[in-house]
Amino acid sequence: QVQLVESGGGLVQPGGSLRLSCAASGFTLDYLGLGWFRQAPGKEREGVSCIYDGDSHTYYADSVKGRFTISRDNAKNTVYLQMNSLKPEDTGVYYCAADCTIADDGLFEYDSGGQGIQVTVSS
Repeated sequence: QVQLVESGGGLVQPGGSLRLSCAASGFTLDYLGLGWFRQAPGKEREGVSCIYDGDSHTYYADSVKGRFTISRDNAKNTVYLQMNSLKPEDTGVYYCAADCTIADDGLFEYDSGGQGIQVTVSS
């Protein structure tokens, strides 16, 4: 059974940085896509980033390109999301996503998510 535990969220000022971590267990990390999606109040769930196909592909939502970087440490079974130049519109609950991939139509797909962690960008 896949288990995902997120950490690293919090309150940060606009322009600041945070690094989210997701410790994963219950599967062979090397071959499974891992990523992040977020849910902001009053907005639809948004796929943020995914690293998949054995790390050969990375995906970023247009809203975070150039600011967020996804990476993974297979030895630690952990995936990270480095978030720089944060904006108030980045505020939301961030969820780790297991078995994520990007479909041919561009949709962010995943099999299961973590409990979520709050990220608040505010002055």
